[in-house]
Amino acid sequence: MILPFLEKQKEEMRLFLEKQKITLPFFKKQKEKTRGPVLKLDLHSHFIPGIDDGSQSIEESLTLLRGMEALGYEKVITTPHIMIDVYRNTPKIIKEGLLTLQEAAKAEGIQLEIEAGAEYYLDEGFYDHLHSGEVMSIKNKYLLFETSYISKPIQVEEMIFEIGAAGYIPLMAHPERYRYVTDPLKEYSRFKELGVLFQVDLNSIGGYYGKSAKKNVDFLSKHGMIDFLGSDTHHKRHLESLSDVFMSDAYADIFTNNKIRNDELI
Repeated sequence: MILPFLEKQKEEMRLFLEKQKITLPFFKKQKEKTRGPVLKLDLHSHFIPGIDDGSQSIEESLTLLRGMEALGYEKVITTPHIMIDVYRNTPKIIKEGLLTLQEAAKAEGIQLEIEAGAEYYLDEGFYDHLHSGEVMSIKNKYLLFETSYISKPIQVEEMIFEIGAAGYIPLMAHPERYRYVTDPLKEYSRFKELGVLFQVDLNSIGGYYGKSAKKNVDFLSKHGMIDFLGSDTHHKRHLESLSDVFMSDAYADIFTNNKIRNDELI
């Protein structure tokens, strides 16, 4: 009688996971083989539903959070976009969404600790956000920012200076994905001279964002320029890709060449 009972439980779990759109192999793969350290904290994601191009429902958010737990994460600092023309998020909107997400996750038995910052786009509205008196920073220390993928902002150095002057450490999201970087040694080194830390997207390691981004990750890793690793999770496909990244030699090599600071934020 014991075996049929176990089979029933296994089938119920399979159906549950299928309903959540995450398959059993996705979970099993992580436990079988992971190269390099298991990251406990993620500081770049889009889990608050309906406020940017990430999760679009609380159900999707819960599915993604379960997937993050399966990957070994213990804490996430989710970072909604703030962009003047597209995602006009405010600290109030983000905090209200975070509270809803935290309550829903707790009700579902999800153990992940969930906090929020923001991913600021360097546009004409950035200075207003920076000097508003309420910045959605990470641990009241790092300000995560991004730029256009195509064109380097004319005033990018001035904006970076202002981030530091406001008391924050500038943290550039996914520097490997900016196509305007044509001389990696010169341009990345200049950002470092300005005090910028780099957060690389994990999926860039596996080529998810194309050959150029992967090549830039390899360059940054080789030269010890990577400070943080982020999932930048928007949807289920990102999680599925991450499961392969964590088992790659390129992922393990990053920890050999760079001081990765994620777990300092736990």
